[in-house]
Amino acid sequence: MVDRLTKERRSWLMSRVRSTNTSPELRVRRAAHALGLRFRLHVKTLQGKPDLVFPRYRTVIFVHGCFWHRHPGCRKASTPKTDTEHWTAKFARNVERDAANEKVLQAEGWRVETIWECESKSPEMLYARLQRIFFERADVSEVTRTSPAGNINNN
Repeated sequence: MVDRLTKERRSWLMSRVRSTNTSPELRVRRAAHALGLRFRLHVKTLQGKPDLVFPRYRTVIFVHGCFWHRHPGCRKASTPKTDTEHWTAKFARNVERDAANEKVLQAEGWRVETIWECESKSPEMLYARLQRIFFERADVSEVTRTSPAGNINNN
């Protein structure tokens, strides 16, 4: 299949893809706020600039697009039919970067969660997921109010 857009037009369109304040991210933020959870956004001092940071729970959430971050088993995680080598390499780098970010954050004592774009579309599913993350886990029963080496409060 041949791309119907010129290389310049395709480049312009791709440059318009946002990385913050996306619709899935806004849905997760609204749901978390409705559950009484308070968070920081895109903390630059943390590896990978997590979308939501919950210092009280030592938890970060990345809201990943199914296409860009290759949600396993999701129909949106398809590979474009043009320039497949480029896309395969790009997606592999994204997945590797996500894994590296998660590893660093866990080593720093953070619990890392990923909410996928498709999970954010159902309010019921999203609320249930957030409740499981924050209210139904034994390891969050004793909440700490400290932040790692002052990273959170210095922004």
